[in-house]
Amino acid sequence: MKKILAALAVTLLSLPALAQSLPPPNIAARSWLLMDATSGQVIAAHEPDLRIEPASLVKIMTAYLSFSAIKDKRLSLDQMTNVSVKAWRVDKDSSKMFIDPATPVKINDLLYGLIVQSGNDASIALAETVAGTEESFAVLMNREAERMGMKSTRYANSHGLPSPENYSTARDLAVLAARMIKDHPELYKIYSTKTYTYNKITQPNRNRLLWLDPTVDGMKTGHTAAAGYCLIASAHRPNGASGERRLISVVLGTTSDQVRAQESQKLLNWGFLNFDTVKLYAKGQAVATPEVWKGSQGQVKLGFNEDTYITVPKGMAEKMKPVLERRDPLVAPIERNSRVGTLKMVADGKTLAEIPVVALEQVSQASIFGRAWDSMRLLFR
Repeated sequence: MKKILAALAVTLLSLPALAQSLPPPNIAARSWLLMDATSGQVIAAHEPDLRIEPASLVKIMTAYLSFSAIKDKRLSLDQMTNVSVKAWRVDKDSSKMFIDPATPVKINDLLYGLIVQSGNDASIALAETVAGTEESFAVLMNREAERMGMKSTRYANSHGLPSPENYSTARDLAVLAARMIKDHPELYKIYSTKTYTYNKITQPNRNRLLWLDPTVDGMKTGHTAAAGYCLIASAHRPNGASGERRLISVVLGTTSDQVRAQESQKLLNWGFLNFDTVKLYAKGQAVATPEVWKGSQGQVKLGFNEDTYITVPKGMAEKMKPVLERRDPLVAPIERNSRVGTLKMVADGKTLAEIPVVALEQVSQASIFGRAWDSMRLLFR
Protein backbone atom coordinates (compact mmCIF):
# COMPACT_ATOMS: atom_id res chain seq x y z
CA MET A 1 0.00 0.00 0.00
CA LYS A 2 2.98 2.34 -0.41
CA LYS A 3 1.26 4.16 -3.23
CA ILE A 4 -1.67 5.23 -1.02
CA LEU A 5 -1.59 8.96 -0.49
CA ALA A 6 1.47 9.26 -2.70
CA ALA A 7 -0.33 12.27 -4.09
CA LEU A 8 -0.22 14.15 -0.80
CA ALA A 9 2.48 16.10 -2.61
CA VAL A 10 -0.08 17.04 -5.23
CA THR A 11 -2.25 20.13 -5.06
CA LEU A 12 -5.34 18.12 -5.89
CA LEU A 13 -8.70 19.45 -6.88
CA SER A 14 -11.92 17.76 -5.76
CA LEU A 15 -13.20 17.78 -9.34
CA PRO A 16 -16.09 20.21 -8.76
CA ALA A 17 -16.62 20.86 -12.47
CA LEU A 18 -16.53 17.16 -13.28
CA ALA A 19 -18.90 16.37 -10.42
CA GLN A 20 -21.49 18.60 -12.09
CA SER A 21 -21.30 16.54 -15.28
CA LEU A 22 -21.23 13.29 -13.31
CA PRO A 23 -23.50 13.88 -10.31
CA PRO A 24 -23.04 11.54 -7.32
CA PRO A 25 -25.88 9.44 -5.94
CA ASN A 26 -28.20 10.89 -3.32
CA ILE A 27 -26.69 9.93 0.04
CA ALA A 28 -29.00 10.02 3.06
CA ALA A 29 -26.45 11.46 5.50
CA ARG A 30 -25.76 14.77 7.16
CA SER A 31 -22.22 14.86 5.79
CA TRP A 32 -20.28 12.53 3.50
CA LEU A 33 -17.15 12.26 1.41
CA LEU A 34 -15.60 9.81 -1.06
CA MET A 35 -11.81 9.74 -1.44
CA ASP A 36 -9.64 7.74 -3.79
CA ALA A 37 -6.82 6.78 -1.45
CA THR A 38 -4.55 5.72 -4.30
CA SER A 39 -4.44 9.25 -5.72
CA GLY A 40 -5.42 11.13 -2.56
CA GLN A 41 -8.24 12.90 -4.40
CA VAL A 42 -11.67 13.73 -3.06
CA ILE A 43 -14.02 12.48 -5.76
CA ALA A 44 -17.24 13.89 -4.33
CA ALA A 45 -18.52 15.25 -1.04
CA HIS A 46 -21.44 16.91 0.73
CA GLU A 47 -20.75 19.25 3.66
CA PRO A 48 -17.26 17.73 4.11
CA ASP A 49 -16.18 20.48 6.53
CA LEU A 50 -19.27 20.37 8.72
CA ARG A 51 -18.19 19.95 12.35
CA ILE A 52 -19.68 16.76 13.76
CA GLU A 53 -19.43 14.66 16.90
CA PRO A 54 -17.28 11.70 15.78
CA ALA A 55 -18.48 9.17 18.39
CA SER A 56 -16.48 5.92 18.16
CA LEU A 57 -14.68 7.10 15.02
CA VAL A 58 -12.34 8.67 17.60
CA LYS A 59 -11.02 5.15 18.17
CA ILE A 60 -9.24 5.23 14.79
CA MET A 61 -6.80 7.76 16.23
CA THR A 62 -6.50 5.67 19.40
CA ALA A 63 -5.61 2.66 17.26
CA TYR A 64 -3.23 4.74 15.11
CA LEU A 65 -1.21 5.91 18.12
CA SER A 66 -1.22 2.39 19.60
CA PHE A 67 0.02 0.97 16.29
CA SER A 68 2.72 3.65 16.19
CA ALA A 69 3.87 2.65 19.68
CA ILE A 70 4.16 -0.96 18.51
CA LYS A 71 6.01 0.09 15.35
CA ASP A 72 8.44 2.11 17.48
CA LYS A 73 8.83 -0.88 19.85
CA ARG A 74 7.46 1.03 22.82
CA LEU A 75 4.74 -1.64 23.02
CA SER A 76 4.54 -5.24 21.87
CA LEU A 77 1.52 -7.32 20.95
CA ASP A 78 2.35 -9.93 23.61
CA GLN A 79 2.90 -7.36 26.35
CA MET A 80 0.58 -7.63 29.34
CA THR A 81 -0.90 -4.52 30.89
CA ASN A 82 -3.00 -3.89 33.99
CA VAL A 83 -6.59 -2.67 33.74
CA SER A 84 -7.42 0.45 35.73
CA VAL A 85 -10.64 0.99 37.63
CA LYS A 86 -11.32 3.93 35.32
CA ALA A 87 -11.22 1.68 32.26
CA TRP A 88 -13.38 -0.95 33.98
CA ARG A 89 -15.96 1.60 35.12
CA VAL A 90 -16.40 3.41 31.80
CA ASP A 91 -20.08 4.09 31.00
CA LYS A 92 -21.74 0.74 31.71
CA ASP A 93 -24.29 1.25 28.93
CA SER A 94 -21.63 1.84 26.27
CA SER A 95 -19.78 -0.73 24.16
CA LYS A 96 -17.17 -2.72 26.09
CA MET A 97 -14.90 -5.73 25.71
CA PHE A 98 -15.34 -6.55 29.42
CA ILE A 99 -11.81 -6.37 30.78
CA ASP A 100 -11.33 -6.60 34.55
CA PRO A 101 -8.88 -4.90 36.98
CA ALA A 102 -8.17 -8.32 38.49
CA THR A 103 -6.85 -9.72 35.21
CA PRO A 104 -3.98 -8.24 33.19
CA VAL A 105 -4.68 -8.23 29.44
CA LYS A 106 -2.51 -8.55 26.33
CA ILE A 107 -2.06 -5.53 24.09
CA ASN A 108 -3.13 -7.74 21.18
CA ASP A 109 -6.46 -8.47 22.91
CA LEU A 110 -6.97 -4.79 23.64
CA LEU A 111 -6.46 -3.91 19.98
CA TYR A 112 -9.07 -6.43 18.85
CA GLY A 113 -11.36 -5.24 21.64
CA LEU A 114 -10.90 -1.65 20.52
CA ILE A 115 -11.36 -2.27 16.78
CA VAL A 116 -13.75 -5.22 16.49
CA GLN A 117 -15.78 -4.86 19.67
CA SER A 118 -15.45 -1.05 19.83
CA GLY A 119 -14.66 -1.35 23.52
CA ASN A 120 -14.53 1.95 25.38
CA ASP A 121 -12.77 0.09 28.21
CA ALA A 122 -10.12 -1.10 25.73
CA SER A 123 -9.66 2.51 24.55
CA ILE A 124 -8.86 3.76 28.02
CA ALA A 125 -6.59 0.80 28.82
CA LEU A 126 -4.56 1.41 25.66
CA ALA A 127 -4.42 5.16 26.26
CA GLU A 128 -3.14 4.66 29.80
CA THR A 129 -0.58 2.11 28.68
CA VAL A 130 0.79 4.36 25.93
CA ALA A 131 0.73 7.70 27.74
CA GLY A 132 0.21 7.02 31.46
CA THR A 133 -3.15 8.75 31.63
CA GLU A 134 -6.01 9.24 29.22
CA GLU A 135 -5.58 13.00 29.52
CA SER A 136 -1.94 12.75 28.40
CA PHE A 137 -3.03 10.46 25.56
CA ALA A 138 -5.52 13.08 24.38
CA VAL A 139 -2.62 15.53 24.09
CA LEU A 140 -0.84 13.02 21.83
CA MET A 141 -4.03 12.58 19.79
CA ASN A 142 -4.34 16.30 19.16
CA ARG A 143 -0.64 16.60 18.35
CA GLU A 144 -0.91 13.80 15.80
CA ALA A 145 -4.07 15.30 14.27
CA GLU A 146 -2.22 18.59 13.82
CA ARG A 147 0.74 16.81 12.21
CA MET A 148 -1.60 15.11 9.73
CA GLY A 149 -3.19 18.43 8.81
CA MET A 150 -6.55 17.64 10.42
CA LYS A 151 -7.34 21.30 10.97
CA SER A 152 -10.94 20.87 12.13
CA THR A 153 -10.46 18.04 14.65
CA ARG A 154 -10.13 18.03 18.41
CA TYR A 155 -9.96 15.12 20.83
CA ALA A 156 -10.95 15.12 24.49
CA ASN A 157 -10.82 11.38 25.15
CA SER A 158 -9.74 8.09 23.62
CA HIS A 159 -13.16 6.52 22.99
CA GLY A 160 -15.52 9.16 21.61
CA LEU A 161 -18.15 9.24 24.34
CA PRO A 162 -19.82 12.67 24.12
CA SER A 163 -17.76 15.73 25.00
CA PRO A 164 -17.90 19.30 23.65
CA GLU A 165 -14.18 18.96 22.95
CA ASN A 166 -14.59 15.93 20.67
CA TYR A 167 -15.26 17.05 17.12
CA SER A 168 -14.11 16.41 13.57
CA THR A 169 -15.22 16.57 9.92
CA ALA A 170 -15.66 14.12 7.06
CA ARG A 171 -12.60 15.60 5.34
CA ASP A 172 -10.35 15.17 8.38
CA LEU A 173 -11.63 11.66 9.04
CA ALA A 174 -10.82 10.63 5.47
CA VAL A 175 -7.26 11.91 5.94
CA LEU A 176 -6.92 9.89 9.16
CA ALA A 177 -8.35 6.75 7.58
CA ALA A 178 -5.95 6.98 4.64
CA ARG A 179 -2.99 7.54 6.93
CA MET A 180 -3.99 4.51 9.00
CA ILE A 181 -3.92 2.27 5.92
CA LYS A 182 -0.71 3.77 4.55
CA ASP A 183 1.31 3.88 7.77
CA HIS A 184 0.19 0.62 9.40
CA PRO A 185 -0.80 -1.85 6.65
CA GLU A 186 -0.13 -5.00 8.68
CA LEU A 187 -2.03 -4.02 11.81
CA TYR A 188 -4.76 -2.41 9.71
CA LYS A 189 -5.80 -5.96 8.80
CA ILE A 190 -7.46 -6.22 12.22
CA TYR A 191 -10.23 -3.99 10.86
CA SER A 192 -11.41 -6.82 8.58
CA THR A 193 -12.02 -9.19 11.52
CA LYS A 194 -15.72 -10.04 11.69
CA THR A 195 -15.96 -11.32 15.28
CA TYR A 196 -13.75 -11.49 18.33
CA THR A 197 -14.01 -13.40 21.59
CA TYR A 198 -12.61 -12.19 24.89
CA ASN A 199 -13.46 -13.44 28.35
CA LYS A 200 -15.75 -16.04 26.69
CA ILE A 201 -17.85 -13.22 25.20
CA THR A 202 -18.06 -13.12 21.40
CA GLN A 203 -19.02 -9.85 19.75
CA PRO A 204 -19.43 -9.01 16.05
CA ASN A 205 -17.81 -6.18 14.16
CA ARG A 206 -20.51 -3.53 13.67
CA ASN A 207 -19.35 -2.82 10.11
CA ARG A 208 -22.03 -4.64 8.12
CA LEU A 209 -20.14 -4.20 4.85
CA LEU A 210 -17.61 -6.82 5.95
CA TRP A 211 -20.36 -9.38 5.39
CA LEU A 212 -21.92 -7.76 2.32
CA ASP A 213 -18.90 -6.82 0.19
CA PRO A 214 -15.74 -8.98 0.05
CA THR A 215 -13.70 -6.01 -1.22
CA VAL A 216 -14.36 -4.04 1.99
CA ASP A 217 -11.65 -4.55 4.62
CA GLY A 218 -12.49 -1.83 7.16
CA MET A 219 -12.89 0.54 8.87
CA LYS A 220 -15.02 1.84 11.77
CA THR A 221 -18.56 2.57 12.90
CA GLY A 222 -19.75 5.16 15.37
CA HIS A 223 -23.02 6.12 17.01
CA THR A 224 -24.34 8.49 19.63
CA ALA A 225 -27.66 10.30 19.83
CA ALA A 226 -26.05 13.53 18.63
CA ALA A 227 -23.79 11.98 15.97
CA GLY A 228 -26.34 9.63 14.48
CA TYR A 229 -25.08 6.48 12.79
CA CYS A 230 -21.66 6.90 11.14
CA LEU A 231 -19.37 4.67 9.11
CA ILE A 232 -15.95 5.01 7.55
CA ALA A 233 -15.55 2.21 5.02
CA SER A 234 -12.67 1.25 2.75
CA ALA A 235 -12.59 -1.12 -0.21
CA HIS A 236 -9.92 -2.15 -2.70
CA ARG A 237 -10.75 -3.47 -6.17
CA PRO A 238 -8.79 -4.24 -9.37
CA ASN A 239 -7.67 -1.25 -11.42
CA GLY A 240 -6.71 -2.81 -14.75
CA ALA A 241 -3.01 -2.78 -15.54
CA SER A 242 -2.35 -0.48 -12.57
CA GLY A 243 -2.99 -3.24 -10.04
CA GLU A 244 -5.67 -2.16 -7.61
CA ARG A 245 -7.16 1.00 -6.24
CA ARG A 246 -8.67 1.86 -2.89
CA LEU A 247 -11.62 4.07 -2.06
CA ILE A 248 -12.53 5.44 1.36
CA SER A 249 -16.08 6.56 2.12
CA VAL A 250 -17.05 8.65 5.14
CA VAL A 251 -20.77 8.71 5.86
CA LEU A 252 -21.89 10.69 8.92
CA GLY A 253 -25.23 11.30 10.61
CA THR A 254 -27.53 8.65 9.11
CA THR A 255 -30.69 7.39 10.79
CA SER A 256 -29.81 3.74 11.41
CA ASP A 257 -27.17 1.04 11.31
CA GLN A 258 -28.72 -0.31 8.12
CA VAL A 259 -28.78 3.08 6.38
CA ARG A 260 -25.12 3.88 7.12
CA ALA A 261 -24.07 0.57 5.53
CA GLN A 262 -26.45 0.97 2.59
CA GLU A 263 -25.33 4.53 1.81
CA SER A 264 -21.64 3.67 2.20
CA GLN A 265 -22.01 0.77 -0.22
CA LYS A 266 -23.83 3.01 -2.68
CA LEU A 267 -21.04 5.59 -2.55
CA LEU A 268 -18.23 3.04 -2.95
CA ASN A 269 -19.94 1.33 -5.90
CA TRP A 270 -20.52 4.67 -7.63
CA GLY A 271 -16.88 5.63 -7.25
CA PHE A 272 -15.52 2.35 -8.58
CA LEU A 273 -17.96 2.22 -11.50
CA ASN A 274 -17.58 5.80 -12.71
CA PHE A 275 -13.94 6.72 -12.12
CA ASP A 276 -10.51 5.43 -13.05
CA THR A 277 -7.23 5.99 -11.28
CA VAL A 278 -4.29 6.50 -13.61
CA LYS A 279 -0.60 6.38 -12.77
CA LEU A 280 0.96 9.47 -14.29
CA TYR A 281 4.60 9.22 -13.30
CA ALA A 282 6.84 6.97 -11.25
CA LYS A 283 8.95 8.22 -8.38
CA GLY A 284 12.19 9.62 -9.77
CA GLN A 285 10.96 9.64 -13.38
CA ALA A 286 12.31 12.68 -15.26
CA VAL A 287 9.62 14.69 -17.06
CA ALA A 288 11.99 17.42 -18.27
CA THR A 289 15.72 18.26 -18.28
CA PRO A 290 15.88 22.07 -18.60
CA GLU A 291 18.99 24.20 -18.74
CA VAL A 292 20.59 25.34 -15.47
CA TRP A 293 22.42 28.64 -15.18
CA LYS A 294 25.51 29.25 -13.03
CA GLY A 295 25.60 25.55 -12.17
CA SER A 296 28.21 22.83 -11.98
CA GLN A 297 26.23 21.04 -14.69
CA GLY A 298 24.26 22.33 -17.64
CA GLN A 299 20.94 20.59 -17.03
CA VAL A 300 18.83 19.23 -14.20
CA LYS A 301 16.31 16.39 -14.16
CA LEU A 302 12.84 17.41 -13.01
CA GLY A 303 10.18 15.01 -11.76
CA PHE A 304 8.39 13.76 -8.64
CA ASN A 305 9.51 12.37 -5.30
CA GLU A 306 6.57 9.93 -5.15
CA ASP A 307 4.62 7.78 -7.56
CA THR A 308 1.90 10.12 -8.81
CA TYR A 309 -1.70 9.16 -9.61
CA ILE A 310 -4.84 10.98 -10.69
CA THR A 311 -8.49 9.95 -10.46
CA VAL A 312 -10.73 10.98 -13.35
CA PRO A 313 -14.16 10.03 -14.76
CA LYS A 314 -14.01 7.01 -17.03
CA GLY A 315 -13.01 7.98 -20.56
CA MET A 316 -11.24 11.15 -19.41
CA ALA A 317 -7.75 9.67 -19.09
CA GLU A 318 -7.27 9.54 -22.87
CA LYS A 319 -8.01 13.26 -23.13
CA MET A 320 -5.51 14.44 -20.51
CA LYS A 321 -2.49 16.45 -21.52
CA PRO A 322 0.38 17.58 -19.26
CA VAL A 323 1.34 21.26 -19.17
CA LEU A 324 4.62 22.01 -17.39
CA GLU A 325 5.01 25.43 -15.80
CA ARG A 326 8.42 25.99 -14.24
CA ARG A 327 10.41 28.73 -12.64
CA ASP A 328 12.70 30.08 -15.32
CA PRO A 329 15.58 30.69 -15.49
CA LEU A 330 16.75 27.91 -13.15
CA VAL A 331 19.78 29.27 -11.35
CA ALA A 332 22.11 27.17 -9.19
CA PRO A 333 22.39 26.19 -6.43
CA ILE A 334 19.40 23.89 -6.67
CA GLU A 335 18.64 21.53 -3.79
CA ARG A 336 17.45 18.01 -4.46
CA ASN A 337 13.64 17.74 -3.98
CA SER A 338 13.22 21.52 -4.05
CA ARG A 339 10.13 22.66 -5.91
CA VAL A 340 10.94 24.18 -9.30
CA GLY A 341 7.58 24.15 -11.07
CA THR A 342 4.10 22.73 -11.49
CA LEU A 343 2.72 20.14 -13.85
CA LYS A 344 -0.94 20.72 -14.71
CA MET A 345 -3.06 17.88 -16.07
CA VAL A 346 -5.62 19.42 -18.42
CA ALA A 347 -8.62 17.93 -20.23
CA ASP A 348 -11.48 19.65 -22.07
CA GLY A 349 -10.11 23.01 -20.98
CA LYS A 350 -10.27 22.09 -17.27
CA THR A 351 -7.33 21.68 -14.92
CA LEU A 352 -7.74 18.33 -13.17
CA ALA A 353 -4.68 18.50 -10.91
CA GLU A 354 -1.65 20.64 -10.19
CA ILE A 355 1.39 18.57 -9.27
CA PRO A 356 4.49 20.11 -7.71
CA VAL A 357 7.58 19.33 -9.83
CA VAL A 358 10.86 18.97 -7.96
CA ALA A 359 14.54 18.74 -8.82
CA LEU A 360 15.55 15.09 -8.84
CA GLU A 361 19.20 15.94 -8.26
CA GLN A 362 21.28 18.56 -6.55
CA VAL A 363 23.09 21.13 -8.66
CA SER A 364 25.83 23.09 -6.95
CA GLN A 365 27.18 26.42 -8.11
CA ALA A 366 29.74 26.68 -10.88
CA SER A 367 33.14 28.26 -10.37
CA ILE A 368 33.37 32.03 -10.14
CA PHE A 369 34.29 32.16 -13.82
CA GLY A 370 31.35 29.96 -14.81
CA ARG A 371 28.96 32.11 -12.79
CA ALA A 372 30.34 35.29 -14.36
CA TRP A 373 29.98 33.89 -17.86
CA ASP A 374 26.36 32.84 -17.27
CA SER A 375 25.60 36.23 -15.72
CA MET A 376 26.68 37.85 -18.97
CA ARG A 377 24.68 35.37 -21.02
CA LEU A 378 21.57 36.09 -18.94
CA LEU A 379 21.89 39.80 -19.70
CA PHE A 380 21.32 39.08 -23.38
CA ARG A 381 18.75 36.31 -22.88
